[in-house]
Amino acid sequence: MKTKVLWFTGLSGSGKTTIAELVKYKLKNNGNTVQVLDGDEIRRTIHTSLKFTPEDIKKNNKLVSIICKENLGKYDFILVPIISPLRKIREITRKFLYPSYIEIYIKTELEECIKRDVKGLYKKALSGQMKNFIGISPNVPYEEPNNPEIIIETSELNKNQAAKIILNYLKVE
Repeated sequence: MKTKVLWFTGLSGSGKTTIAELVKYKLKNNGNTVQVLDGDEIRRTIHTSLKFTPEDIKKNNKLVSIICKENLGKYDFILVPIISPLRKIREITRKFLYPSYIEIYIKTELEECIKRDVKGLYKKALSGQMKNFIGISPNVPYEEPNNPEIIIETSELNKNQAAKIILNYLKVE
């Protein structure tokens, strides 16, 4: 089996990491090797100097895709929960990681993400304390994917249902 890279994209607070962690758990229980490259964790540990300007977002996404490429063949699945807001960058990533790339759009309305706001980031962005917040700042929009392989609408599905859809797509129980 060749490595599959599951690229979870969606707004901050949409549930990308929560769903990815559940999928990881189920894949590992099924005997698969799994690596998670969480966008927040990568920024906190490896790309500490990067901000959320459009240029830094591009750099971060490129660096994460390079890490994925370097790890192809080492794992059955690489799960990447990352906002990845720019459609063009996701398209470049898809080509770079082809045929391993599987785009999963964790579709959650902005209002719902603002309600969830577990990290308090939307509150800071809306009050002007945080610049370049994806989906709030006009210069850093979130561009919905055109043709993701999987769309998970979190207003209609819980995390277990979401994981089941992904596992069914992968033909893994």
